[in-house]
Amino acid sequence: MTATLTSHSRTPRQLRLANAVFFFLSGFGYSSWASRIPSIKTQLHLNEAQLGGLLFAMPVGLLLTLPVTGILLSKHSSRRVMFLGCLFYAVMLGCIGFANNTWQLVAVLFCFGVSRNLFNISTNAQAVAVQALYDRSIMANFHGIWSMAGFAGAACGYFMVYYNVGTRYHLLGVSLILVIFTLLFIKGTIYEPPVPQPKKKLFTLPDKSLLVFSLICFASMACENTMYDWSSIYFNKVVHVPKSTATGGFVVYMIAMTFGRFVGDAGVNRFGIKHVLRFSGIFIFCGLLMAVFLPYTVPCMVGFILVGLGVSCIVPMVFQMAGRSTTMSSGTALASISSIGYLGFLVVPPFIGFIAQAAGLQLSFGLIALLGAMVVILVYNIKDSEG
Repeated sequence: MTATLTSHSRTPRQLRLANAVFFFLSGFGYSSWASRIPSIKTQLHLNEAQLGGLLFAMPVGLLLTLPVTGILLSKHSSRRVMFLGCLFYAVMLGCIGFANNTWQLVAVLFCFGVSRNLFNISTNAQAVAVQALYDRSIMANFHGIWSMAGFAGAACGYFMVYYNVGTRYHLLGVSLILVIFTLLFIKGTIYEPPVPQPKKKLFTLPDKSLLVFSLICFASMACENTMYDWSSIYFNKVVHVPKSTATGGFVVYMIAMTFGRFVGDAGVNRFGIKHVLRFSGIFIFCGLLMAVFLPYTVPCMVGFILVGLGVSCIVPMVFQMAGRSTTMSSGTALASISSIGYLGFLVVPPFIGFIAQAAGLQLSFGLIALLGAMVVILVYNIKDSEG
């Protein structure tokens, strides 16, 4: 697909910078909200079960509206959808701190999930359009910026909590920052004309040509969210590290994932996307098995580093390949494969708990390791013309 430069004829470098800003805003906004979850739990007097149920509202909103995002991106430019999605995202982020009861918080988080879906898919569609202007891979770098923004948002949240800044003022301030930067940088992004699609049912499986990409995303996102939800618990329950330092496993995983995203493009440019994806699956498989069979601090740290490196580039690289579709716009293609990908993100981690309760956390992590092998196998089904 050929991307069209803005009317101001900005250079690819300028377009890349503007798109990077929106990846940063997405990561900074999300981690700002995540940093205040304990504060919100205390303010609304929630127990762990109640909090878990409330938090589920956001991914439900995200998942249910993925088909709607695909339709919007087939009728409007990704720049317009990103602009409106980012403003909606900022508004809902600012509203979170003003929720005074559980039902208000459920409604706000549902809408926050909807806005995050619109914003993230359209931002990735923009990234695919910018990628088309380069003869080398730059896609993973955008996701690395998202991860760096996550660290920045978490650090900002820490200081806000430390200095007793109220949740509503903190998130409202971040919301205003998002709006200001959106207005400043939206004109510098790329215009990608929509590709009208034939009418389909609202909920359909991805196109056959995109199904392999969808399954790879499913495996990667399942591993990624498993590490988000269970890595610290694994270090505490299996490795027997004290709770105060159990987050070390999660920290090394996040650092490795961020590092992998910043070096991933160099690997793709040298070895090709398919080779990088194969090694990503191997890293996930070997890293998790190392944590399972060598449940000690150093081997588990090394294992989680391998998993972080493995997960880091899979989604951006799959998005890059899927965005080359000649039958639909990049945004529509990304929304299509994300529908199955996010199922892995949402459904698999809760099953870890059930398996762990029945047979132990080590066995559940061993089963997740098979998803890394699944990635390796699926990559062999990608045609050379696509990879």
